Amino acid sequence: MNRTFLIARRELMAYVRTVGFWLSLLSLPLFASLGGVIPMLAMNSEPTRSVAVVEVASGAPLKAGVEARLTARDRERQVDVISALVIPEAGIEASRQVQALGEREGPEAALAEARRIAPTAASGYRPPKADLRLAETPEAVLAAAPGEAREAVVRDLLNAEERTLDAVVLLAREADGPAARVWSAKASDDTVQDAVSAALREITRAERYAALGVGVESVREIDAFRPEVALLSPRSESGGEVSFRDRLPALIGFGFGFLLWALVFTGASILLNSVMEEKSNKIIEVLLSSASPGEILTGKVLGVALLTLTVMVVWGGLGGAGLVAAAPDVARDIWSILSRDGLILYFLLYIAGGYLMYAVLFAAVGAFCETPRDAQTLMGPIMMLLVVPILAMQFALRTPDALFVKVLSWIPLFTPFLMSARIPSGGVGPVEIAATTAGMFAMAIFMVWIAGRAFRAGALSDVKLSWKTFGMAVRGGR
Repeated sequence: MNRTFLIARRELMAYVRTVGFWLSLLSLPLFASLGGVIPMLAMNSEPTRSVAVVEVASGAPLKAGVEARLTARDRERQVDVISALVIPEAGIEASRQVQALGEREGPEAALAEARRIAPTAASGYRPPKADLRLAETPEAVLAAAPGEAREAVVRDLLNAEERTLDAVVLLAREADGPAARVWSAKASDDTVQDAVSAALREITRAERYAALGVGVESVREIDAFRPEVALLSPRSESGGEVSFRDRLPALIGFGFGFLLWALVFTGASILLNSVMEEKSNKIIEVLLSSASPGEILTGKVLGVALLTLTVMVVWGGLGGAGLVAAAPDVARDIWSILSRDGLILYFLLYIAGGYLMYAVLFAAVGAFCETPRDAQTLMGPIMMLLVVPILAMQFALRTPDALFVKVLSWIPLFTPFLMSARIPSGGVGPVEIAATTAGMFAMAIFMVWIAGRAFRAGALSDVKLSWKTFGMAVRGGR
């Protein structure tokens, strides 16, 4: 046992002492922070496009309606930002209420409501930068004859080195409704095209309602109407309306399932590369002279488990501290859910069993590989296998009692992922929990036995992994 712990410590310190480990440890919090900041920076750094709108032919005017709807885009963006801002402090339901109020009464009303229900979050509001700005149409465009002559003038204006316009919209009425030709200075920028298309759809809808005798104001009222639909369930904590806290257990279960997936994907891959590198460098032969194959395998699995656990504890601590600071109510709810009915113990059991199954599998595979090319051919099928629980967990968020989710839960290789997602949602009896957990650990013990034999055979030989060599290894041959 002492040799096992020595190997585990050696495996852990071999990575902890490297610069790359600390860079990877700090990279996730950094990129997680950037993930929240980058969309805001992108929105505020997006250029404001100067757009001129031109009516091509006489008839029912389109210019005023299009310009009004292009201007309204800025107010809609403000409402979207305000409603998203209140989520950490006030929750998703409150965000929806702010969104509905803003759509009815504008961003000023939405901001006032946000300041009432989420004063801390609303204090940091900054209006987003407008992506479109209406400009006066140049006289040269208006003076040119409609058709090719006018479009030639527009082309020259947008090609000029010191241009004042980013896009010119030429509006016309075709036989089947309004149409537009959008000239843009940048061929890859379709922002104006999308905005004009949406504006013309709204104009057409309003006109066709009017032809049926429905007024414009009535159309706007219909569009702005958001029905108050309450979701109720006898399984909610209040016994009635479902709140964000009632949805939180399912999200926590999905998070733990994904955490296990990340542990397997990163930790087990590290284990495979470590075994493969030591075999190719003949280091494993030195280890075998002073420790048994079982002690080496156990020590390596334990060492890499401690390594990934260290990383996860640091990341989890930083994430938890950030959650407590940003949304203390949500953090309190998460802890109460984890501590209820021993839920956190189930998660730890599934993480331990799932990691053990896949870790010994990767270690055994690594013992038969000497080059990254050998490992890649074997990693492909395993990675495809790991995609299955990720897809099933997403479905289990909404319907944890679906038949195919239940069936996959009984397959030991998928049990730790799917049971982590299903148990918090309720409806999983103690018999099913006990049976699937027993099956998972029985599979883990079986894989440890097979992996131990395969590791011993692979570490002591130069043969490639095949069905024949694997079968011989399981039977105890070399």
